[in-house]
Amino acid sequence: MVLLRQLLGDVLRRLRVRQNRTLREVSTLARVSLGYLSEVERGQKEASSELLASICGALGVPLSQVLREVSDQFALAELQHAPVLADAPEHERLQIPETVPGGLPGPEFDGFPEVKDMVAA
Repeated sequence: MVLLRQLLGDVLRRLRVRQNRTLREVSTLARVSLGYLSEVERGQKEASSELLASICGALGVPLSQVLREVSDQFALAELQHAPVLADAPEHERLQIPETVPGGLPGPEFDGFPEVKDMVAA
């Protein structure tokens, strides 16, 4: 089961570790408790947009970059047919339609080749 909060936490932790920074350092700069930041990184807590912006500021990365990485990972999970929120109650599941209502522009549309290439690699 892939949860958005888990993917987000993984990306944040990877960025922090890549910078050789401690949880304490980032939590102090972001003005968030060390325990809460740890829970966000482990995917146990949903972070607000304000908190995410503060963490990203402490890491020196744009929030858009973090969200892009999370989005790419989520897309990979979808392409691999991973059950997204499979164990969640029906009303909390991410609905992924078989087709986009109204169709996609042009008959030449073949999904998102750049993401498919990432899966094939």
